[in-house]
Amino acid sequence: MSAPFSGTEAKRAARNASALAIARILSSGALLIWQLILGRLLGDANFGIYGTIGALYAIGATITAFGMSAILIRDVARRADQANDYFAASLTLQTGLALIAYVAVTLGGSALGYDDTIRALASVAAISLFVDMFGNIAYDLLLAHERMVTASLIDVVHIAARISLAAVALALGYGLIGIYVVTILTGIGRAAAMWLFLRRIGVKPRFPVQWSIARPLFLNGLPLAISAFINNTYSQVDKLMTTSILTPADTGHLNAAFVILFGMIEVLSTTVIIAVYPMMSRAYQPDQPNGGASFRFMVEKLSFFTLLMVLPMAMVMSSFAAPITVPLFGDDFLPTADVLRVLIWYALVTMVVNIFAQGMMVMNRQRRFVVIRSSGLVLKLALNLILLPRIGVIGAAAASVLAEIIVLTLVGRDYRLGQTVRAMLPRFARLIGVVAVSLAGMWALGSLHPILGMIGGIVFYGGGVLLARVLGDDDLDLLYRLASAVPGGSIILRFWRRDVALNW
Repeated sequence: MSAPFSGTEAKRAARNASALAIARILSSGALLIWQLILGRLLGDANFGIYGTIGALYAIGATITAFGMSAILIRDVARRADQANDYFAASLTLQTGLALIAYVAVTLGGSALGYDDTIRALASVAAISLFVDMFGNIAYDLLLAHERMVTASLIDVVHIAARISLAAVALALGYGLIGIYVVTILTGIGRAAAMWLFLRRIGVKPRFPVQWSIARPLFLNGLPLAISAFINNTYSQVDKLMTTSILTPADTGHLNAAFVILFGMIEVLSTTVIIAVYPMMSRAYQPDQPNGGASFRFMVEKLSFFTLLMVLPMAMVMSSFAAPITVPLFGDDFLPTADVLRVLIWYALVTMVVNIFAQGMMVMNRQRRFVVIRSSGLVLKLALNLILLPRIGVIGAAAASVLAEIIVLTLVGRDYRLGQTVRAMLPRFARLIGVVAVSLAGMWALGSLHPILGMIGGIVFYGGGVLLARVLGDDDLDLLYRLASAVPGGSIILRFWRRDVALNW
């Protein structure tokens, strides 16, 4: 049995985790604000081209990384004396993969029938596949050596420089090509800074490559690469097909809606999943059916809480899509409102799916989820081919919602949720009543002013959930425990007290 953490180790772990969390919040928040500004600066057509190339790049980056990041961090953390050999192996493998990804991105643009402008810009943007590869490998090695503060600081400075210089390039009239050149240059700066720091701690690639290290690195990353590729393609295929079948302007409207959804999912879903993962792991009992009663209870309740939390936001965004999108992106993006009214329900469903997916990862059943997600991808492709030519860009939103509902259904069957759902039917019935009353109040107040409708609807909803007892005592007990575990939870517990043992 391994020795318990010392106080010094615990403090170091807390400092490292805090550095990564702060960097993630700052970087994600800055990028979200930049996307909102960028939509206004570029206009719908250019924003659609930007979104299309971003989708191609995201899929290419998955090929380049090939799932090696987690493997590299794990192995170097265990065998720091071989860090230089792992460095050389990663560089060799991922350089070849980046070349494959670059060819795939450029050929993908041709296969999808994009015009010369999009293909030319994509070929420039894809240079970042090589640049970011050097930076990302160095980032992973810094994490493996527990230099999280340094890595986080470099990343935050990189994002700030990238946004600032891109804004200058746009102001000088360089357009999309200016953005991509700035992205390449700042990526070089990020990689150089990380490499210099690695050299200071004695880490540099050692050639020739040790294939006894490179081969397992590649093979162990393969399952993760397949999973990441399917998940990324699932997320990006709407933009790619919309540009191919419709126009870049349509993709711009779709991309604007996805920016809003990204903000919701990043803040509400990703943050929660990261926070509860340790608790889910501790609750899991591998020798018990379905991970044990405590684990199953936690997964089911977290999915229910996610539904309750996101539902009022979906109601607000669906009801007041135009007053939300036009002030954010400008008059050119008025059609985004119609897309958002539909696509927001995709966000609701996918956040619930994410809870179950995290549970499957804890149970080491992620391969099963990849099969389910692959089924959703095939369905989404088929629906896009059918709906986009017939109903326009809203078809992409509808395809996303329908495909994600099927994914949720398949995940529910895998978890055997039928009995749980039947037991909760009275609560769901009361929740439907609360939603109906909240929508009525939202629309009535919204006729006076959209802000009144948004605030009033959320107040009606929150009060209705409490008065209708949609939440049971077991729900409140778990919420109390979760509140104690999140940052700032001690402040919440000063005002909210329940007779619950806080033992995890």
